[in-house]
Amino acid sequence: MREGPRTRGAAPSRKARRAAVFFVLITILLDTIGFGIIAPVMPKLLTSLTGEGLDSVVRYSGWLMFVYAAVQFVAAPLLGNLSDRFGRRPVLLMSLVALGLDYLLMAWAPSLVWLFLGRLLAGLAGATFSTANAYVADVSSDADRARNFGYISAAWGLGFMLGPAIGGVLGEYGVRVPFVAAAGLAALNVVYGLLVLPESLPPHRRRAFSFARANPVGALVQIRRHPAAAALLLVLVPYQIAHDANPATWSYYAMFKFGWSTSDVGWSLFVVGASIMLVNGLLVGPAIARLGERRSVVVGLAFMSLGFIGFAFATEGWMLIASILPFALIGLAQPALRSMMAARVPADAQGELQGAVGSLMSLVMIFSPLVMTGIFSYFSAPDAPLHFPGAAFLTAGLLGGVALALFRWAVAREGAALMPAPGP
Repeated sequence: MREGPRTRGAAPSRKARRAAVFFVLITILLDTIGFGIIAPVMPKLLTSLTGEGLDSVVRYSGWLMFVYAAVQFVAAPLLGNLSDRFGRRPVLLMSLVALGLDYLLMAWAPSLVWLFLGRLLAGLAGATFSTANAYVADVSSDADRARNFGYISAAWGLGFMLGPAIGGVLGEYGVRVPFVAAAGLAALNVVYGLLVLPESLPPHRRRAFSFARANPVGALVQIRRHPAAAALLLVLVPYQIAHDANPATWSYYAMFKFGWSTSDVGWSLFVVGASIMLVNGLLVGPAIARLGERRSVVVGLAFMSLGFIGFAFATEGWMLIASILPFALIGLAQPALRSMMAARVPADAQGELQGAVGSLMSLVMIFSPLVMTGIFSYFSAPDAPLHFPGAAFLTAGLLGGVALALFRWAVAREGAALMPAPGP
């Protein structure tokens, strides 16, 4: 029987594991609040800098996300492998410092060029979540791994619930104010990490650093040594393209179609974050225990598609809000999928796995915001052959079906590989 990731070396006590997970959850929470604060005001910041309408500036938003993802694509596996060599703590703290500098630049930026420079720094800091996931894999037992991954998603949901609501209110006092607040939270996060965040990877479980495994292509190639995890990794491609429809177009879509203010957008994203937080905090553990990891992925992907289709065809603001409820069940999919992948690689490759996950998702994110913002801009323009602002969300709903089909293929492929060969 293959040795599981948590059976090597002396296992920490249950109390110590819980404390360590709590530390990283607070880090993710503060970091995500800072990210969410700026979401409602970005459309107005871009329109103030360019003087263009929402249907046009959404393309600049896509290019900003492009820069972020392109840099993260290179940085994620490098930092993931550095965390396997030197530990999770220093890498996590370094990424938080870079995020704080990004927010300061965006608060001051007099032109689009400075916004792009800030996104470059944020991309370098993109190891925050991949390193956090590796941290949780370090301190989790087989029994609570999926639940702890769900807590990370819940912390993200809580941060994204509070952040946009705060940003929407602060945005009424000026489009730059939320960026200053985000920089302050990033600084608080660094101080918190310096004081209380412990190291999760002891020296005896670290491995030598290798550039061959740390470059983005190398990280993905190395994961081929674990074919079951690699097959599941493919599911993240259509999943991430679909997922990016929300951060890329939600604010612009709500303002364009329903005439919402920054405060309205902030509170709508509050509802999104609250729903995801409740799903991940309250439902992931019981759902996975009752349904199992495989069925949880299927349910999560199916409801993700249903929610996106609801967004696409909403004709009133309340319909958009109502569609958040099925969409929030997306929270079942990723924790269960990440747990399935983590169970299929050894302990000393968890950072490499999360680096590969981050690398693949960043590679997809290089193009998906451009695709989604381009679809929104094309179908929202005055001269569009078909006026349908919800086209990006409909595309996302269809991609959720593709992700579901790929997952079923990966599971069937693994099952076939485990079956004994037929007799003569």
